[in-house]
Amino acid sequence: MCTSIVHNGKKTIVGWNLDLLEMEYQVVAEENRVYIAVKDEAEGWLPLFGANARGDFVAMPTCWPFDERSNPTVENCKNIINLDIDLLLEKKTFSEVKEIAENHTICSVPGVTFQSQLSDRNGNVLQIIPGQGYQYKERPEFSVLTNFSPFKGDREQHPWMGLDRYEKAVSMLERSGDSFDVADCFEVLKASSQTVCPTVVSMVFDVTENTVYWCENRKWGDISRKQISSLN
Repeated sequence: MCTSIVHNGKKTIVGWNLDLLEMEYQVVAEENRVYIAVKDEAEGWLPLFGANARGDFVAMPTCWPFDERSNPTVENCKNIINLDIDLLLEKKTFSEVKEIAENHTICSVPGVTFQSQLSDRNGNVLQIIPGQGYQYKERPEFSVLTNFSPFKGDREQHPWMGLDRYEKAVSMLERSGDSFDVADCFEVLKASSQTVCPTVVSMVFDVTENTVYWCENRKWGDISRKQISSLN
């Protein structure tokens, strides 16, 4: 259960709450990216969420309820996890991922519907929901994705869908202005954080300044900071 936001004002500001239960994670700060890695029993540490120096941000909330159309039943379907990792590690560009979403079938892993909210340096947003489709938003005023499909809305109910978090974040962003900044973004993340499935990392990416801020376990007064730069 997670919350992803993108806000375009004087700056492009991206926010991300990682809500995680009984899984190992670590925040990795490198020269050209900051990301959260989650430990998978089979694959090891996977870099799944975060920002790179090119200005991309990858957020991948689970979609509830599960939709069996996201299962990899189509030959040569493109796995959403691999696409997200390739974008984060700069093996693919935002435009290339958008082209894949437009022209190929995107799948998740068996039994789990992962979805994505991806953004680039210009504040453009690409939402991908495997088995359901994608939507591209050219520099929207803001965009929010929690744990329900934007194609289904509240038509299908699930206790983990996060409609309350979505509505809270949208309400706060609707009242925000052009000066929306890092501190404002943390306020939205704080308001949409959780304790039942606990918010373990809250991350804000100031795209304009190429700087990532984060705190762990809702310790809002203990913020880490890393300015990232390209190795090229």
